[in-house]
Amino acid sequence: MSAVTDAGNEIGPVYRRRPVWVAAWPLLPILIYLGILFLYPVIQLLWLSILDDAGSFSDVHYTKLVQRVTYVKVLGITFRIAAWTTLFSVIAAYPVAYLLATTTERRRNNLILWVLMPFWTSFLVRTFAWIVLLGRNGTINTWLQDLGLTDAPVRLIYNFAGVMIGMVHALMPLAVLTMLAVMQTIDPNLRKAAATLGGRGGQSFWRIYFPLSLPGVAAGGLLVFITALGFFITPALLGSGREILIAQVIIEQVEELLNWGFAGSVAVLLLATALVVFYVYDRMLGMSTLAGSSQVAEKSAGASVNPIGRLSSWMGGYLISAAGWVCDLFSVTFERIRPSRADRQQRGASRAVLWVVALAVIVYLAAPSFFVVPVSFSENQFIEWPVKGFTLHWYDMFLSSDIYIGAMIRSFVVGIIAATLSMLIGVPAAFVLARQRLLGRTAALAFILSPLIVPRIIIAIAIFYLYAKIGLVGTSLGLVLGHTVLCVPFVVVTVMAVLKNYDDRFDHAAWTLGASKIQTLRYITLPLIRPGLIAAFLFAFVTSFDELTIALFISGGVATTLPKQMWTDALLKVSPTVLAVSTVVLILITAVILL
Repeated sequence: MSAVTDAGNEIGPVYRRRPVWVAAWPLLPILIYLGILFLYPVIQLLWLSILDDAGSFSDVHYTKLVQRVTYVKVLGITFRIAAWTTLFSVIAAYPVAYLLATTTERRRNNLILWVLMPFWTSFLVRTFAWIVLLGRNGTINTWLQDLGLTDAPVRLIYNFAGVMIGMVHALMPLAVLTMLAVMQTIDPNLRKAAATLGGRGGQSFWRIYFPLSLPGVAAGGLLVFITALGFFITPALLGSGREILIAQVIIEQVEELLNWGFAGSVAVLLLATALVVFYVYDRMLGMSTLAGSSQVAEKSAGASVNPIGRLSSWMGGYLISAAGWVCDLFSVTFERIRPSRADRQQRGASRAVLWVVALAVIVYLAAPSFFVVPVSFSENQFIEWPVKGFTLHWYDMFLSSDIYIGAMIRSFVVGIIAATLSMLIGVPAAFVLARQRLLGRTAALAFILSPLIVPRIIIAIAIFYLYAKIGLVGTSLGLVLGHTVLCVPFVVVTVMAVLKNYDDRFDHAAWTLGASKIQTLRYITLPLIRPGLIAAFLFAFVTSFDELTIALFISGGVATTLPKQMWTDALLKVSPTVLAVSTVVLILITAVILL
């Protein structure tokens, strides 16, 4: 470091360019951590799939997998449910994300609390809420019969429709948040420029705004699809025997049959499906869009040498042109009917429709959790609607249960420690990935985000197999280490999105005034991005607190977490005690978020 002077006055330090390995060292902790607790266990699990019972190389497990049509059908069911969940989630999430991105900051902050409510709420809590709403004696059937629309209860649960309602509700917030991160980077003046050149509202939206938002749409769809592939909570509680997913087959092979080799072959099948989808996505839009960046320009430039990119651009161009033509047709028709002030009225009508659709989706996301609360005070022995009487019996059973209290305390402790550890190794990595141009940066980002890409059930089984050898099954330490693998990608993605919108000139100004880089980081950078850091910590904490898949195997019935205990009770008997626990969890998590 040396001082720079102007007419004898020192104006600040100039930092010499550091070697690449010095700039990249903050990446090492997270890469080593994921290498030991993610990559090695997954490879080890997949290795078991090519060994027979004697430890010799064999294709016996894959032969069994191919010969039995049942497993191929289960994979087809899994793929179909994941695809429909993704389609419905993306379609419903787009108007919500668009409204949040284009409304005022005050309205956005108010609405986003309701959008995020299901994300902060446990998967199990949300699933129990849908049991209350969709059951034979549930809220919706009661309303339908009271209004005279049906004479008998409609079957809304324990079928494909129930699975879709529950899974879309559970995973849609992922799509909303990912789309919003990209939409907020789109310059609103672009559509105004199109209007000055004679473009109608529909054409400017479909030809300008929508293509620029596609990276967010694709990234949200990818996250929803991959998560749905390894999902089993909602299908197990809301589905029937026809909605068995591949994750449930893997759990059965490990827990009941201890058939690690065959479980590994099923995991390979699931992983291969996920990787094919991920490869197509990367070729079309680029993997870094998962961190909220847009690569439309770069990908368009490379489309001529990318067959998948050429095909997607060709098909997308025709679809966008068709959508723009339909919007123009409506605009022309409207202008002929109401020629005076037609343009202003059209914009007002379009905005009103957007608000109605978006608010309907937000009500769908937020309302179910509130139905859990009244049923938890019901005197009914089972989860039924309407509520009969008032009692605190179920809360008394919960508060007097040492198992439940211990599980709740353990979940909070594990969640806080896992979130802290994720911040310690994730934040430095996010700074390097967002600010440094390093060789292999894309590969490093892909590896860090891979726990989001690999279905969670595979990660859980792989870590369980590793822990069984080193004695970490049934320990809180094992839970912390395992949960951190799942939490750290959320930290990296969130902090990178914040740094992408951070003005580096604040740092440069501090340096020119004589501040060191440590001082600048402490007094300038971190305070300015503090809301993003808090959000990253909360994402990590809620991910750990709500995690069931890893806890299902690693807890071993000893270090039981709250989701694991709720899952066990839900499979044995769905009593209002579980809803009392769900209400307490909902209140505590909401209090933490508001605080």
